[in-house]
Amino acid sequence: MPPNFIKIVFLFSIVFFTRLNSYAQTPVIGPQQLPFEKICAGLVVNGVVFNEYFATFSYVDFPAGTTFAVELSDETGSFTTPTATTTISFTDDAVLKQQTIKFAVPTNLKGSDLYSLRIKSLNTTPVVYSPRVKNAIGNTTFAVYYSTYVSSFYINDKQPTAMICLGGSISLSVYNPTPSDQASSPANYSNLKYKWYKDDVVIPGQSSKELVVNAPGKYFAEIDYGFCSDANFSSNRVTVSTSGSGGGSATISSSLGNPFCESGTGTVLTATSGNSYVWKKDGAVISGATTRSINANASGIYTVDVDFGGCKATGSIDLKNSGFTASIDVAETTAINEGETLNVSVTTDATNPSFVWLLNGNAINGATSNTYGVTVPGNYTVKISQATGCISSKELNFKVTGPSAPATVIPNVVSLQNPYWNIPDVYKTAQTKIIILSANGEIMFDGLGSNYDPQANSFIKDFKNVNPVYYYVIQSDTGEKKGSITVIR
Repeated sequence: MPPNFIKIVFLFSIVFFTRLNSYAQTPVIGPQQLPFEKICAGLVVNGVVFNEYFATFSYVDFPAGTTFAVELSDETGSFTTPTATTTISFTDDAVLKQQTIKFAVPTNLKGSDLYSLRIKSLNTTPVVYSPRVKNAIGNTTFAVYYSTYVSSFYINDKQPTAMICLGGSISLSVYNPTPSDQASSPANYSNLKYKWYKDDVVIPGQSSKELVVNAPGKYFAEIDYGFCSDANFSSNRVTVSTSGSGGGSATISSSLGNPFCESGTGTVLTATSGNSYVWKKDGAVISGATTRSINANASGIYTVDVDFGGCKATGSIDLKNSGFTASIDVAETTAINEGETLNVSVTTDATNPSFVWLLNGNAINGATSNTYGVTVPGNYTVKISQATGCISSKELNFKVTGPSAPATVIPNVVSLQNPYWNIPDVYKTAQTKIIILSANGEIMFDGLGSNYDPQANSFIKDFKNVNPVYYYVIQSDTGEKKGSITVIR
């Protein structure tokens, strides 16, 4: 046999076995069929938000220590910009070269019925990907959604009816009274889509949180979770009607009835649903009142001009307050001289009223009648409450100016050389109570400020090493003060 032939055979064998060996060592990920048909995450199961799914696969010829992850496509099924999932945990069978990953989908996922799923290696070069994984019915594309809002909701400001003019239109939108509270409305989740219905038939091409309606009928919306949709995640039904004469009609309702019992911010006045609103009270335009509902806490004649889209109408309500009235016989700001007393009285028609007087935001001890004698400058408030019938309350405010108040700085350090704790004269009154305690809780003084004599009531005793600390409580009609007294040599 010629030597050149032997050499050629030898080289061929090296190349053949080298290629064969390289083919045998190519890493491969072999996914199993998924145990689920679709991913409908975010639903509440036994009080817990569900977002756990499993993917099992085999792996061949990967280096020891290789890790893997589950990857979603984008909402169109493309892996050009894939969606990362979160690995919760995984189990690995090193003998069978098989792994199961428990994963979760992003909570802000843009839902779609066209997602695909694959497995990829994380710490190999190059990255190895599995084929698209089949779901439980053998499809490589399927629905994946995260239900960020899993409840019914409202449209049209919770109102069951709306009106349009002939040839006009109106906008029905998802009700969102508190945008700062995300969980209060699906409108606060930008990734959500909607399906709108007219007379129980889906309206094609409408997926936003607002629908322009130009025909009468019964409308409602449903959160669009694709194949994960649930009829429980739908809105109230709104009946839209039209006026045969081409004009609309407007009405106003009061949330607390009419007459209403004033409480807090008052009653809520709501007009017939339209496109825009202009509110007036006793004929004067209310600045900034251009929404369908406004708060009203005073009696009067309220009107609203409603634009129905092509025609306008005006609604009216003569709002009455069934609560009580109250007034004080003092100006908003009054000056007093030193030693002078300003007597203030409250007049009210409340039934069995109660009174609380406050100075600079602090309740004044014992001031619970309809009169009070003011001797100290400051900002005063009297709160009148009616606990029977229409349960409500009112606050009246006034300010008293005058000479600067006496010194009120309370010393918190006392020298053993002069062991007397003196306090400002403003606290040495029969309306003031003083309590002094030792660090061990022993009561050193408990009495009226008018009876406190710093020299006669010395509570400080001799000490050796540690500086003793005492505690005081001073209670007066301006509030309560607490602090400590440290004794030094």
